[in-house]
Amino acid sequence: MIRAALIYALLSGAALAGPDTSLRPPALAGGAALTPQGSIATPPRNAGAKRAIAATGGIASSLRPSLRSRKAEQAAKAKRRLLAKGAVCGDISIQGKAIGRVQPKLKGCGVSGAVQIQSVSGVRLSQAAVMDCKTAKALKTWIDQSAKPAFAGQGGLRGLRVAAHYACRTRNNQPGGKISEHGRGRAIDISGFQMHSGAEVSVLKGWNAPASRKAMRRVHKGACGPFGTVLGPKANRFHLDHFHFDTARYRKGTYCR
Repeated sequence: MIRAALIYALLSGAALAGPDTSLRPPALAGGAALTPQGSIATPPRNAGAKRAIAATGGIASSLRPSLRSRKAEQAAKAKRRLLAKGAVCGDISIQGKAIGRVQPKLKGCGVSGAVQIQSVSGVRLSQAAVMDCKTAKALKTWIDQSAKPAFAGQGGLRGLRVAAHYACRTRNNQPGGKISEHGRGRAIDISGFQMHSGAEVSVLKGWNAPASRKAMRRVHKGACGPFGTVLGPKANRFHLDHFHFDTARYRKGTYCR
């Protein structure tokens, strides 16, 4: 009988003590509970919060405001939309309008998919220049990598004086000559550089002027690569007062004179 009592006491004590650890997660402050992944999910305080968390699959989004104000973001979007209205060649920094195919007046002339450029990377052209997109993109590369840096110390580049763009004619207007790259929409001639200060540096006077000689050499050399042909004042008598740039390509590479 004593033995039966001892067994009963031992069994009763084990039942009362229970297991050492509970499988039920401990309660946390504020009524939060551990999720299966171990992260803490605080119960939503209102219906709006419930909907927000439900929309994100149960992950509460941060209520911290964006570093960029809503007003600034809207202004930036409006500017992008405005610029995009005049963007051509798939590049917002090349502003102008698409004019399509330019019909030739002479055999060998004409442009497919022509555009009329007004500004490139914020640099205005003195006249709207007609060319193809390949030439427009080469012009942008040259402006960004060479022309702007070259005149940074002189107040910054504001505009380009355009001497010629598309024209259905022979090279150097010589009778019986080959059709110029101008006649194919692949060329542009630059005769001067306009600064933000209002000053203008011409190719004719600036090529050897002490104040602009270095900048002139830089823009000439920098065009060799983006353009296939680069001609300056030392090329021949036809280019004493302007730079000729075109995107024609040759087997021997870029032709720079």
